[in-house]
Amino acid sequence: MNKRNFSQGLNFIIIKISVFVVVAFLFFIIFHIFRNGISSISIDFLTKPPTDSMTRGGIFPAIVGTFCLSIGALIVAVPMGIISAIYLSEYTKGGLFLRILRLGIRNLAGIPSIVFGLFGLALFVIKFGFGSSLLSGSLTLGFLILPTIIAATEEALRGIPQDFREASLALGATKVQTIFKVVLPAALSNIVTGILLSVGRVAGETAPIMFTAAAFYKPALPTSVFDEVMALPYHIYTLATEGTHFEQTLPIQYGTCLVLLALVVLMDIAGIWIRLKARKSKKW
Repeated sequence: MNKRNFSQGLNFIIIKISVFVVVAFLFFIIFHIFRNGISSISIDFLTKPPTDSMTRGGIFPAIVGTFCLSIGALIVAVPMGIISAIYLSEYTKGGLFLRILRLGIRNLAGIPSIVFGLFGLALFVIKFGFGSSLLSGSLTLGFLILPTIIAATEEALRGIPQDFREASLALGATKVQTIFKVVLPAALSNIVTGILLSVGRVAGETAPIMFTAAAFYKPALPTSVFDEVMALPYHIYTLATEGTHFEQTLPIQYGTCLVLLALVVLMDIAGIWIRLKARKSKKW
């Protein structure tokens, strides 16, 4: 065995060991949460509000609040993200401005979520006067996932063969008609995948909503976009750090973690399934 083959073999061994360690830790965390949280899962736990200083009862308001925040974030981010991606992919001609714009989008995607939380607090809660509310939280989370949706949508649009566009234009369609009737439908599955993965991130965020939307204890369901809401990640945080009955709430903490983990995993699986179906159905 020469030096080059030995070095290559050693690198593969290091990679395999690294992957094994990461996967092992992942499964250990999942197993630990499942073992400690499965005993708390019941119909009452999923359908009733917390009671007795949150030492009993369920997490239904937190589940509803998480769904409301996720849907609100999508309403904010998806239209802007798709329109921005269409502009970047279909209308720009390259150059310095486009490179700066894409660099800014990538940098936004890497900014810590706590920064978006402070941004939402300063702009939506204080400046616009929305207060700590579902609206403020949805806007903040929408801006949080906006760079991800732009990047995923632009990549999906750029993956459509140029022949599709040229054939549509040759048949007399306008550029707008080509984009919305040919390009977007062909890229839709990959766009939806990126959106679902973004929702998984939104559902698990704590820092942005603790400043803009989340309530420590609010068993009533929201009736307006200006109401505060409970949310699963913030519920876990408050029980673990601010509760006065830590030992009593520990099973609830693990049960809530398990529910949140299940929601995120289901969204990720849905995104992967859509991508696989799209790959199988492609004829080009």
